[in-house]
Amino acid sequence: MTTLFDAARQMRLSAPANARLEPGMTPRLAVQTLLDEGLAADALSLLARLLPRRYTVAWVCQCASREVLGAHDREGVALAEAWVRAPEEAQRAAAAAFASEHRYRTIGAWACASAGWTGGNLNPRNEQPTPPPEHLSAIAAMAAVTYMAALVPAQIDERRTAFVRDALGLLGIPNGMSGATQ
Repeated sequence: MTTLFDAARQMRLSAPANARLEPGMTPRLAVQTLLDEGLAADALSLLARLLPRRYTVAWVCQCASREVLGAHDREGVALAEAWVRAPEEAQRAAAAAFASEHRYRTIGAWACASAGWTGGNLNPRNEQPTPPPEHLSAIAAMAAVTYMAALVPAQIDERRTAFVRDALGLLGIPNGMSGATQ
């Protein structure tokens, strides 16, 4: 099981964010503390890692559903959402392929990467399978949500905060810190 401090290290939280984390903090309290301290980017990163991966991808899709996105980004989000609804290898592979094809440069590509990096093999040309590190999906989700927040550059921190607040309740789910696929 991933601890709060493991998640902070994996997501490379800032020194000010790490200084505010305390032993015994619940995931929700940790993320709320970072928000209260004005550390929205760190709160977003920590939240993305502490949620089970399927919930993280669903959260990205929910955030995207409230944004005005172009056809490419909507297509990517739809692929990620297909994996959330049916977390099977075919959907995961389709999302991973979309992210790779679009070189991880757009909201849709990062949404797909968040689903695509929940499993599978990062190096299919090698005989030895290379599963993605457990936190890689969270990094992709963080990128997707950050790109969405940046759609209104003058309000990026406020938008990040709003996206994180929308998902705080998800931190109360059983096994929320496990990073489990589902």
